[in-house]
Amino acid sequence: NVLEAHQLSKEVSSPEGTLTILRDVSFSINAGATVAIVGPSGAGKSTLLALLAGLDLPTRGHVDLNSANLSELDEDGRALVRAESVGFVCQSFHLVPSLNALENVLLPLELAGHDDARAAARDIIGKVGLADRWSHYPAQLSGGEKQRVAIARAFATEPAVLFADEPTGNLDSRTGANIMELMFELNRSSSTTLVLVTHDSSLAERCDRILSLDSGALVSDTGSVA
Repeated sequence: NVLEAHQLSKEVSSPEGTLTILRDVSFSINAGATVAIVGPSGAGKSTLLALLAGLDLPTRGHVDLNSANLSELDEDGRALVRAESVGFVCQSFHLVPSLNALENVLLPLELAGHDDARAAARDIIGKVGLADRWSHYPAQLSGGEKQRVAIARAFATEPAVLFADEPTGNLDSRTGANIMELMFELNRSSSTTLVLVTHDSSLAERCDRILSLDSGALVSDTGSVA
């Protein structure tokens, strides 16, 4: 399994006392799978994604990502695992405005010390259909084009797991559908595991498996069984 959640709980302090955001969540995900995480607002979906990616640590429990126990690593160690194993796509794109499309995709490749970073970046820019837009800056790109750059950047390092948090949240439905088609296509061609937080039930149903959260608990797990 590429990703395992072991009895994850997350609690935070608030003026009202301790709030439990996640409680005792466990599951494992096979390499190459497509998994949707669904549930109402406030169910803990984005918190779960942050724990799975090692951006945050659970109060109790632990995550194994590509065989590394994230809770046993310090921040630098977790950052290294993320750099080697994880890609991110979220609804706000997070592109660097002063870099053009190609340079945004180049960034993680250069950080990872990729041998032929520029050629690899050009290749993936072509795969997402932006071969003729590579020199454009984020301000010159449409929302859909920005998300294509974000996806190219996330897939550039061939991550073991791609985490997507509402990747179509800021896009119109047609553009969103095209973006998801692209993500599923890249998932198939690169055997990257796709873990997707979404409010879109039609999108969730395209995944192999659906994990449903409610009030911080895993209330159902449908689809292929790990």
